[in-house]
Amino acid sequence: MKNLGKMLLSLVLILSAFGTSSTLSFAEESSTQDSNLALWESVVPLTTTASFMNTGAHPDDERSHFLAYLSRGQGVDTSFLLATRGQGGQNEIGSELGDGLGIIRTNELQASSRVLGIDTFFLNEDFEDSIKDFGFSKTPEETLNKWGETETYERLVHYIRTFKPDIMMPSFRNVDTQHGHHRAMTELTLKAYEDAADSSVFPEQLKDGLTTWQVKKLYLPAETEEQTTTSIQIGIYDDHYDMTYPQLGEKARYLHESQGMGKDVGDGPETVNLELVKSTVGDIPEHEESIYENIPYDFSDYANTLSKGGNKYKQKLIHLQQDLEKVKSAYPNHQKVLSQGEKAYKQLQKLKKHMNKDKKLSDDLRNTLNHKLQVKEEQLSTTMFTAAQLEVDVEVGDPQLTPNDSTNVSVSITNNGTSKIKDLSATLSIPKEWTVKGQHFTVSLASGVQQTFDFNVTSSSRNYFDAYTPNAIEADISFKTKGGTLNKTFTPEERVALLPEVSVKPAPENLVINTKDVEESVTMDVNVEKFVEGALETDVALQLPEGWSSNPESQKVSFASNENMKTISFTLTPPENVEEGEFQIVPKAQIGNETISKNIQLIQYDHIGTNYYVSDAVVNGVAFPLEYPEGLKIGYVDSGFDKVADQLSNVGMDITQLTEQDLAQGDLSQYDTIVTGIRAYLSRDDLLQHNERLLEYVNNGGHLVVQYNKPWDNWDTNTTAPYELEIGQPSIKWRVTDEDAPINVLKPQATIFNYPNKIKQSDWDGWVQERGLYFPMNWSDEFETYVSVADPGEDAFEGGILKANYGEGTYIYTNLVWYRQIQNQVPGGYRIFTNLISYPYYEE
Repeated sequence: MKNLGKMLLSLVLILSAFGTSSTLSFAEESSTQDSNLALWESVVPLTTTASFMNTGAHPDDERSHFLAYLSRGQGVDTSFLLATRGQGGQNEIGSELGDGLGIIRTNELQASSRVLGIDTFFLNEDFEDSIKDFGFSKTPEETLNKWGETETYERLVHYIRTFKPDIMMPSFRNVDTQHGHHRAMTELTLKAYEDAADSSVFPEQLKDGLTTWQVKKLYLPAETEEQTTTSIQIGIYDDHYDMTYPQLGEKARYLHESQGMGKDVGDGPETVNLELVKSTVGDIPEHEESIYENIPYDFSDYANTLSKGGNKYKQKLIHLQQDLEKVKSAYPNHQKVLSQGEKAYKQLQKLKKHMNKDKKLSDDLRNTLNHKLQVKEEQLSTTMFTAAQLEVDVEVGDPQLTPNDSTNVSVSITNNGTSKIKDLSATLSIPKEWTVKGQHFTVSLASGVQQTFDFNVTSSSRNYFDAYTPNAIEADISFKTKGGTLNKTFTPEERVALLPEVSVKPAPENLVINTKDVEESVTMDVNVEKFVEGALETDVALQLPEGWSSNPESQKVSFASNENMKTISFTLTPPENVEEGEFQIVPKAQIGNETISKNIQLIQYDHIGTNYYVSDAVVNGVAFPLEYPEGLKIGYVDSGFDKVADQLSNVGMDITQLTEQDLAQGDLSQYDTIVTGIRAYLSRDDLLQHNERLLEYVNNGGHLVVQYNKPWDNWDTNTTAPYELEIGQPSIKWRVTDEDAPINVLKPQATIFNYPNKIKQSDWDGWVQERGLYFPMNWSDEFETYVSVADPGEDAFEGGILKANYGEGTYIYTNLVWYRQIQNQVPGGYRIFTNLISYPYYEE
């Protein structure tokens, strides 16, 4: 449920809303405002039992404006359930990609959700999970085939049965203009509407107390007036936030910094249009005034639905709802909210006890009311904690631990309220292998008094930090009220991480061996980073493929107490006859009897705090034959979006990365070939300014290879290329996402398929993620086409490789995703791309 209690962490709650007539300082006034907002956010949910679940595929798919209105505006118990952690996206704030980016986007969504006051649920469970963002997909069929449809669906149904929403809404419609990941989640959500209520569907989920659940209504976003059954005005100003709900939604979206989300919106009206497509509470009407029509909105509504067997609970439910309304009405007086909350909490406990003993209630009714009462109990607990004005600060002496390391943890609790807190206690939750020492006692805490509970924690395991698991150290706070004992969990400001004593990071992380010209030796560095405190000695060696050797075989690395990072080098000698195929090199650090082979990536940003990506330290290698002209000289216009230049340099090619000065004034004629990185016309203003110099370079006999750009990347159909070349829109229609889509070579005898590497069908095998993006839709007759490719069931594109003569030189535009193949060490990607850039040596 909403974890609003965590908002108390580190808040300085000095004064209650009433009880002083003195002038407040700026700090005191700000603190009071924070206290009042936290109290307001805790009481708003008390007046409704309604619940809502939004489903999507990626972080930032949530309908933030609408969710802000539902959660913060109406107090609806709101959640966002998504499939992936966005691992396949691009990163606008740093270099992290893949799992590192997934960690960032996970934390961004969680930070955004705290602003919205909603729960988040991920179907993706860990780094090895198949339910991940694998890049763009056109169809739900491809998506579910890669995710694993049964497992994906089972988890989705489980979360529906756990959260038990009255209303569900996917973020997107299942239409062919949408991302396949979005379509897959919409498809599964529609299916789960019935199946979550069917005990024969995934019956094993029901063995441990989980019950089936019938969602009452399912909506889709309406895109036309004809589809719209409900229109909701959400552009409402809320003086508690001093902004409208869409503006609050954008405040949350700004936290998706890695995706460049968030925009300034005005304070005008905004309408959400929805289409009701499924309902168990009546026929689907042409128009609804509210999405809650025919759905109990509070306990009084539930009382009115009770029939024989439940009549004796009618007045109790009505009375409970009245008590909850009184709690909200007591705002902003903290003491009155606490007093009224205690009465409601006591009434709720009695009602739960009576209902659980009653054998006459139907299972469905008992399960529904039990769930609604459980949610309200948690919300009331949050309200009373907030109203009590307990300031809780969990301080960890050293949040970065290593095995068998110890740290002090202090839990300071200050009573900023006006009432004495009785039977206050604090305990720590830690991993089961860890140990904790500290006094466990209870105290009474008078107004204005602080109590500190001190603990010492030892990390007695090697289960290293996992960014997707709960906090390693949490403080459980409890105190006694008239209604019973309240419990709330608080976390340190910085997550506690158990890390290995050292990290070993190899460089390069990928290695290509050209079996046509095996180098006598290869230099490999290992960056050794110390995380343990104090001095340390470790022996580092490389686990090598059969037939390889290293000099030295191992190296001793000594760290003084104040040293944290050292780099060592090995000279590797591969065998003369390296077998084609993949291989691995693994750096290993020996400390006593423990062998460590982990790479620690620090992920630290102001908006999400500190995280770590702990992965296996390994060099992924591949050996294959690659021919390229010995004297080939290449200039590369690096866009910052790919690492092709580095990868080609690593196999021995002569690559010069061209600077702004090079493009503006340099002698371009010295290069046999110039290559532009992906989307370079977007990221390199100097390329845009000096594109005419590149075209002149071609005209004078140069060879230019341009990798893909999006149509809006400052690409001019008529002037960027030497002849007309129009990039396809909408982009979803002009891409081939099946990485195994058959490639039809239209001119097999052409130079680019024969020199310097003889291209075979096998060179098109083993590609990753996709074939091509942003295919051209129109081009001048001067361009020749060389391949055609299509996703299953679609018409083929012939613009994957376009070549034209221009003056004395040649120009190639190619939107096949060479960078993904080269960066993922796909041999065919290297071989074909090498042919494209070597063309001047072999042109017809």
